[in-house]
Amino acid sequence: MAAAVASLYRRVLPSPPAVDFASPEGKRLFAEALAAGTMEGFFPLVSVFQTQSEPAFCGLASLAVVLNALAIDPGRRWKGPWRWFDESMLDCCEPLDKVKAEGITFGKVACLAHCSGADVESFRANRVTIHDLRRHLIRCVSSQDCHLIASYHRKAFQQTGTGHFSPIGGYHAGQDMALILDVARFKYPPHWVPLQLLWEAMNTTDDSTGLLRGFMLISRQTAAPSSLYTVSCRDENWKSMAKYCVEDLPNLLKAENLDNVPALLSRLIESLPADAESLIKWVVEVRRKEEGGPSLSKEEKERLFLKENVLQQVRDTRLFAIVHDQQYANKPCCNCSSPSEEDSLTRIAAVVCCQGAAMLSGNLVPRDAFCCKETCMKCVQANGDGLKTVISGSVVSEGSEQGVDMLLPMSSPGASSCNSNLKNNVIKYPSSVDVLTVLLLALHPNTWLGITDEKLKAEFQTLISTDSLPDDLKREILHLRRQLYYLKACKEEGCEDAEQPSPKQQS
Repeated sequence: MAAAVASLYRRVLPSPPAVDFASPEGKRLFAEALAAGTMEGFFPLVSVFQTQSEPAFCGLASLAVVLNALAIDPGRRWKGPWRWFDESMLDCCEPLDKVKAEGITFGKVACLAHCSGADVESFRANRVTIHDLRRHLIRCVSSQDCHLIASYHRKAFQQTGTGHFSPIGGYHAGQDMALILDVARFKYPPHWVPLQLLWEAMNTTDDSTGLLRGFMLISRQTAAPSSLYTVSCRDENWKSMAKYCVEDLPNLLKAENLDNVPALLSRLIESLPADAESLIKWVVEVRRKEEGGPSLSKEEKERLFLKENVLQQVRDTRLFAIVHDQQYANKPCCNCSSPSEEDSLTRIAAVVCCQGAAMLSGNLVPRDAFCCKETCMKCVQANGDGLKTVISGSVVSEGSEQGVDMLLPMSSPGASSCNSNLKNNVIKYPSSVDVLTVLLLALHPNTWLGITDEKLKAEFQTLISTDSLPDDLKREILHLRRQLYYLKACKEEGCEDAEQPSPKQQS
């Protein structure tokens, strides 16, 4: 039998070099920095501060604190009716069970911030100087619209542990010290450290990636986040898509036999990586059955209406019609205006049920550990505005069963129906054709400059232009384009630091 590990109650903070925030010296530093105006970022951070819930969740906890401090709406429920960022919701770039076991890297935390609707500037220590760090830090701590997360090694402060993440809550210019709001509060309290030592702690190598640590600046996006679609790099599929956009697509567009739009789209669809569609995920609202009741709230109805509106606007584009014809040109079907069997609502409902159950359980259990026992479509009252459709499912995992409701964008059927009858209803949910259309619209316009036929280039650029798109769809596409641009930069510049997360980025 393995020997039991002795339990621990906190650690004594090595001082010097650190100064305990609650000590007389720490209070003096706080008061002087407050008077100097370099503690403005402290108050929104401390108002929502939380302790990391797992020893390896320092990156997730730091990001959750910062996102909530910036008042960014996650657009989905945490618990009950409340929308709030929690570590359990930060899984779009890495499965939580993997983070729990191994920690998370600098690049993945930046990816999570992008996925969560924030603007991110990340700086590794080899690309900036301590003077840059000081300048960015002063800017962030002097306002409430930007926060700095540090990635550093604890050894520089004579602390136990290795790689760690925490937000920085303030700066004392006279002493040149930064206030680390340590998310491992079970271990060390908030503490002031010399900026020179913080810089040295950042200027260390993460052994699992071979790259230096650093810091990132997180702020609110000026544009609204997407409502129906988002980019996901959770399953590493983005790497093949990034390679396709950066390396393969420019060569493909130079082909001399591409002289019309259908031929071009046919070639694009045929050459897409097998997992291209999984890069763009569509967002549904998930709730436990017992929380739902017989009707939708006003906010649920408004969000569902926006999703349905965006989806219809996608399908109203000329590009969608052409992509649909090319996608199903060689697939025999009895009614080509309907989604293929591959996109049947029964299959999608089962998949989303399992994903919803995983999310509601905290995402610490792998999603493939859930089995959808039953799916059922029902109608609910949308706050006095007619009926809306809800997909209900019963999901089993490790012998326990839970009920999940998903509010999908679709038209209301004439009556409720279950299981095999689902696909016979008139439905309106994002299919593979919708996703491919959105992906083509979201790629940067410069992507298509390599088309050699000038007439074809002009026609295709008109087809994928956002200028004439309705406002809701245009916002959705531009949001996705910003996300894709970040992933493309990761491919070209290596800011996504490794395929395997770091076991060192723990408390």
